Amino acid sequence: MVDQDGASPPRRTDGTRRYAIDVRIFLAVITTAMACSFFAGVAFGPTPAELGVAQQQQLQQQQLQQQQQQQPEVPPAASSGGAAQSPAASERKPVPDAIQERRTEAVVGEDGEIIRQPRRLPTAHSAELGPRVRESHVNFEDPTYEDFGEGAVVRSKQVNLTGGKEGEDDEDEEEHLPQGQHLLVDIKNVEHDFLNSEDRLAEAMVDVVNAGGLTLLSYHCHSLQPKGVSCVGVLLESHVSFHTWPDEGVITLDLFTCGSSPLLPVVPQVEKLFGIPRAKLNEDGKPTGEKEDIVTLWSHELRGFRHPEGRKNDYLDDQSDLSYWIVSPLDMAYKKQIVSTASKYQRIDIWDTLDADDTPSYQDAVDAGLEPGDPRWLTNEVAKPERLLFLDGTLQSLSDSEHEYHEALVHPAMFAHPDPKRVAIVGGGEGATLREVLKHKTVEDAVMIEIDEELVDIAKEHLPFMSNCSTLEGAPESGSCFDDPRADLIFADGKHWFVDRFAREEDAARNDKFDVIVLDALDPEDDTDVSEGLYTDESFLTSLFNALTPEGVVVVQVGTAPNIHDPRPDLGVYATREKMFNVLESHPGTAAMLVYEEAHCGFNEPHSFLVVCKSPKCRARWYAESDAIDFWVYDRVNPTNDGEISLLHYDGSTQRSYQVPPRAWETVYCRREPMPFECDYRFLDPEIEMFDFASVYEDEDEDEESDFEVKSRTDEDGEEYTSVYALVDIPKGSYIAPYDLAGSFLVRDESVDNLRKNTEIAGTGQIVIIEDMINFVDYHGHKSMAEGSGVNYVEVGGTFMMRRTEDVDETNVGRWMPPNPSGKIPVYSPVYERHMMSFDLFLVATKDIKKGEEVVKHEKLWD
Repeated sequence: MVDQDGASPPRRTDGTRRYAIDVRIFLAVITTAMACSFFAGVAFGPTPAELGVAQQQQLQQQQLQQQQQQQPEVPPAASSGGAAQSPAASERKPVPDAIQERRTEAVVGEDGEIIRQPRRLPTAHSAELGPRVRESHVNFEDPTYEDFGEGAVVRSKQVNLTGGKEGEDDEDEEEHLPQGQHLLVDIKNVEHDFLNSEDRLAEAMVDVVNAGGLTLLSYHCHSLQPKGVSCVGVLLESHVSFHTWPDEGVITLDLFTCGSSPLLPVVPQVEKLFGIPRAKLNEDGKPTGEKEDIVTLWSHELRGFRHPEGRKNDYLDDQSDLSYWIVSPLDMAYKKQIVSTASKYQRIDIWDTLDADDTPSYQDAVDAGLEPGDPRWLTNEVAKPERLLFLDGTLQSLSDSEHEYHEALVHPAMFAHPDPKRVAIVGGGEGATLREVLKHKTVEDAVMIEIDEELVDIAKEHLPFMSNCSTLEGAPESGSCFDDPRADLIFADGKHWFVDRFAREEDAARNDKFDVIVLDALDPEDDTDVSEGLYTDESFLTSLFNALTPEGVVVVQVGTAPNIHDPRPDLGVYATREKMFNVLESHPGTAAMLVYEEAHCGFNEPHSFLVVCKSPKCRARWYAESDAIDFWVYDRVNPTNDGEISLLHYDGSTQRSYQVPPRAWETVYCRREPMPFECDYRFLDPEIEMFDFASVYEDEDEDEESDFEVKSRTDEDGEEYTSVYALVDIPKGSYIAPYDLAGSFLVRDESVDNLRKNTEIAGTGQIVIIEDMINFVDYHGHKSMAEGSGVNYVEVGGTFMMRRTEDVDETNVGRWMPPNPSGKIPVYSPVYERHMMSFDLFLVATKDIKKGEEVVKHEKLWD
């Protein structure tokens, strides 16, 4: 060291050096160390609030110990530990030993899965949550509102530990599987002060819990900085929690309970207690004196692992339409429960809904007076909610698309009959099927057999548009289709009603029969008590045939349409439909079965229908041209009071779209085992060569070489005829003149009959051209193999000049589609319905045909 003058400190006489300490440096170091220690203590030591909590907990423990000393000893059956009980818990009666013993046993299935557990009981104490975890990104205050199960929030009701009447054994006590009910609720436009008040929010939470019939054990509320409140409540059944955003006017709530009781009834209470509307502000931010509309989004889910049988019978299961369309979606702009009840036969639910991305319909725009450029065209602001009907959780109809569904169900079958006077409807409790039937002027009696009278009453009140006949000419004074004098409403089981009257031929002879029967029950894939047996009971299906007139028609809605990925039809969810098809196919009264689809019913997938004809003649009307069907609609359907056509969807062009079943029906049909014979002929083989006459088309080479030539010959009697000869070698199995045959023209029996009648009119003389035309059709035309279709194909190309013979050995060409091994085409075959023209026209070589050899066909080739 050196002194201030720069001199070195003096040495001691013993040779050691002497050191001096600067007091200023020493004090600075000590002061700095003390400051750091103080800072560390402040930063990492317990806060006054935490010390207060510890003191409060210590005080509570002392109070609990005093209470325990004052209370009588708790029986072991009512206590699960030495912790303190709440006053409500201390008053509970001890559980009888028999019940306690039974409650500890679980029911286990054969597969080892627990399918029933004993009722869970509340413990005799509340759990200590321990010190709060401080997180650097959250600012919060002390939980000024909390209760550990001893304060005012403890419900005063007696908790029944057994689930039954006190003192009685409860053999049907509620099972407790690892599952629960989960309700999520988001509310917007809520009052700022309410969302920032622990006191008011805690009170609302307690009221919601009480309204839901739940048991609140404890709750904790925390005010956040700068604004907002978070609360959580521990329930005997599980928990409730929420968080608020006062400036945004938003609260999000989460309620979870164990057990099987749905939380849907709690939703209105949550909206009422937490949906306190905030004041509406003008552009200057000042109150207008009005309140904003509360916006609520909510979702209800079934959670956990539920037994398959329980899922099947739960209308809120995520496999049900009610859950998929209504209960589960959280982003639906509006959903309101109109009806939720259980009749004697089924559960009935009606809801109004509006999706967030819905836009105005034509009528919505007219009612709102929308003009071009109005931004509301692209929002749901003026769109009206849609009303949906569910039966046992399955979607039955939607107000915006029910016309498409019911017109598709009724009118194809009605027009397949030439003059339907007497019609029966099985089901159809909403009244819309009856409405469509009554539109036909020919109908004299419409008998509706519906099992559920309560459904009809509910539909009259909440779905009046479905039974509204007021717009039709001659409508009843009330406007209701049910009051039409032609309507006869019978409340009975449709299956038993028909079996009792038409199961035996002698019974059927004594009862009035029907021209058309409409089966409008639940989908075949919906296994319910109401529809059980309607689709597979042979006695019922036989009674339907016995109840039909000779040209009678039955139409059945057969559920969701198949797709190309479906398995064999007798497997999977559509096995019931396949069983019904098999019964109908084997019934001797079935002449034709025709399937069709409608994609505009409002469901997520196309819906399918089946028409069953007792007479093959229905094919002629089924395959009629669109203009003919349009005329039938004009001639038969009752117009509106304004003189307009009363059908909104069905017409001739719509029927044309029903005439050929989609390919998925063919694909699934051909997965039957054994595979049907005709499935091998769905496609022309690209490996097989085609041989055709030369055809001259625009922009094509006119020098195209032909595989055949036509020569004139003279027979022994001197009559001239034509023959066709091969110009090349043609292997056996080759396709013969497919392009030429595809040019054949189609003429229907009605057209040929009209031509014949024209030649018979007195005074017209001989009309040579018409007679020649008829003779040409008779000789060169042939009928379709589809019995009753009334279709004739007339060859007009080179093939009609082929020589015919009755000698089978002389022929060398034949039909591409050979006769069905059964002797006739099946009454149901999507393959025949889709490829009938190819089967009716295409030829193949039945032998190797050498160059220069004559091509000869059999005289009865097409018979």
